[in-house]
Amino acid sequence: MNTQTKIRIQSVKLIARFLRIMADTDLLPVPEMNEIIAQLKHLAEHREALPAIVPRLIDQAEAAAMLSIGISNFKTLEKSNAFPFKRRKIGGAVRYLNIDIFQYILVEDTTKDSEEI
Repeated sequence: MNTQTKIRIQSVKLIARFLRIMADTDLLPVPEMNEIIAQLKHLAEHREALPAIVPRLIDQAEAAAMLSIGISNFKTLEKSNAFPFKRRKIGGAVRYLNIDIFQYILVEDTTKDSEEI
């Protein structure tokens, strides 16, 4: 009998807690921790690895749309340092890396949920 074992979201949350401890003690770089959590969460929900995303710089309106919030709300939250991703100045324009926002979306849910365990 060939059955696939499904990764449970509860397991991902427990692993996320462990990885957070490792990142807090500098045993694991935070970007690597975020990538591991994002991959595991997607694997648990979709039974496949995250698709490869072509990195590109996006403006504030696109970033707000990715987060499903309004542009004025995005600007307010960004000014108060609510997001872990960084703005990039290109000439006079402000841009964000789409991958950073994508990972924030995936990791934020799991990190919040793991604190409730």
